[in-house]
Amino acid sequence: MIKHSISLRPNQQGLWFVINRGRIWLNAVGQLPQGEYGSLNLSAEPEQICWLGRRGAEEVYLLINHDHIANEDEWVSAREFLNMEEELFQFAARAVQVALFLQTHRFCGQCGSAMALVNWELAALCNKCGHRCYPRIAPCVLVGIVKDDKILLARSSRHRTGFFSILAGFVESAETLEQAAIREVKEEVGVDITNLQYVGSQPWPFPHSLMTGFIADYVAGDIVCQPQEIEEADWFALDDLPEVPPLQTLSGQIIAQIKQRAGK
Repeated sequence: MIKHSISLRPNQQGLWFVINRGRIWLNAVGQLPQGEYGSLNLSAEPEQICWLGRRGAEEVYLLINHDHIANEDEWVSAREFLNMEEELFQFAARAVQVALFLQTHRFCGQCGSAMALVNWELAALCNKCGHRCYPRIAPCVLVGIVKDDKILLARSSRHRTGFFSILAGFVESAETLEQAAIREVKEEVGVDITNLQYVGSQPWPFPHSLMTGFIADYVAGDIVCQPQEIEEADWFALDDLPEVPPLQTLSGQIIAQIKQRAGK
């Protein structure tokens, strides 16, 4: 459970995720600051500090800092932690998402009054009208589609030329994950799928998604790319793929699993 509204002692030991505008501060040697709180030379109000958990015997904290001055290259995206151990990336994802929640829920969206943090759970409460908010999590589906010994890969308008991935889309209100997967595939490339098999999930803090992965079989339909969303899409032989996401991502793991199943 994430705790908050913490007043830290100068000698408090920990691993520190210092967040400013969604980016994470690394020290002069390119690492997360570690050790005593007082050694960071930072100041923060209690509502800007959260205890995130333990990494082994070490306490892990989030500290939102608005005034810390450092070189631009000391601030990195949570993506930098994908190449590190999985637990560290999960802490980075949590820190970025909790910081976004605290920064965007200072005032009530219902009556405009100041919000206060609840001290027994991660929630913001308006004491005037009773409106309570929790961190937003946006579920997203990833679908690896198989046809014989080929996989359907697409390049969105956000990706560079030559980089392809499996299809992805956000779950809409009142949808199941499976319904969202079928709808998104039909909307984005115009094909029908069946035999959805759940693979796994991954937190994706860009800014607050939870990726859920599936493998599916092709049924029918020709590829027709959705305008303004998909730049190009095609069936690729599993032994001759273009540049795809790395194994640290759920997309990359799904592609690798499809290749393994096919003995490629």
